Amino acid sequence: MRARDLGLPLTGDTGPLNAITDVPGVEVGYTTLIEGEDVRTGVTAILPRRREDVHLPVAAGRFSLNGNGEMTGTALLDEIGSVRLPVLITNTHAIGPCHRGVIDWVAREKPQVAEEWLLPVVAETWDGYLNDINGPHVRPEHAVAAIDAATGGPVVEGSVGGGTGMNCYGFKGGNGTASRVVRYGADAYTVGAFVQANFGSRGELTVCGVPVGALLAEENPMERGESRNPPGAGSVIVVVATDAPLLPGQCAALARRVPLGLARTGTTGSHFSGDLFLAFSTGNVLTPSEFPRGEPGYDHLRHIPWNRIDGFFAAVVHAVEEAVLNTLVAATTMTGRLGRRSPGIPVDRLVDAVLKARR
Repeated sequence: MRARDLGLPLTGDTGPLNAITDVPGVEVGYTTLIEGEDVRTGVTAILPRRREDVHLPVAAGRFSLNGNGEMTGTALLDEIGSVRLPVLITNTHAIGPCHRGVIDWVAREKPQVAEEWLLPVVAETWDGYLNDINGPHVRPEHAVAAIDAATGGPVVEGSVGGGTGMNCYGFKGGNGTASRVVRYGADAYTVGAFVQANFGSRGELTVCGVPVGALLAEENPMERGESRNPPGAGSVIVVVATDAPLLPGQCAALARRVPLGLARTGTTGSHFSGDLFLAFSTGNVLTPSEFPRGEPGYDHLRHIPWNRIDGFFAAVVHAVEEAVLNTLVAATTMTGRLGRRSPGIPVDRLVDAVLKARR
């Protein structure tokens, strides 16, 4: 079940899968590591283009709501307004092996591309409540496996991949996705969002305008002293994709709308949460950034006029909101390191509270 399947009154028309993979060419893959009592982690890979074309740049922009986190490769992203290669999301202390894993994968699959410099985008959230985050459990080969597993089609949500050990609003969190279709004259474009949700405190949670956190206020082990992190800590990474032709600055503008979608679920943005967002557009094919060869040429970019872009902003806000709710609905109770427990959200009570309040 997903949030929309439960009858929650969500806004906007979705793509056929209601997922980031509704954007043509976008692929998602996971490596999930659940071992013994202490390992609850993994790697998520998002390919902006199909693997045969993943070395071709896409226009991109990013936004940091709160910088208590990490997303590599952003200095170059800011410089040239594009990204390429698989984008990975993992836990805070696994940035290094995942970065190495992307390079290993490119060297194997695209050796000519690997002859030049590689600056992959790898982002993180903190899973140390359930996972032995200081252990060397995530290795480069796990990043390679996540990229190899990437495919289009339905996206598994909840406690998988990089989201395996994550928590959201005091409940079990992880991964969620959603999409919106934007009509533009005779054309239709898709905006998809993917969320690795590890943020928010129980009392903040709001669903479809209803403050349900206080209504679901049974004992919360994460706020009972088992974790030294303050409520709301942990971070959130959001990747937004669209096939609408956009300029890099317009992609950055989409990324700046992500916090509005998160705020609709209640968060006020904790200092201890690294809230980092990436948006990219596959609507143009850009020249790769390697050393120039042959005769000089030109890139030709088509883009949505700025005065027509509001529908895409709304699509980001609504897709991000639903992706967070899909995360909570999909994730189930998990125990991990030191016997700690992260409870799954009580779905029936959640739906009853929302529908009763709206009536």
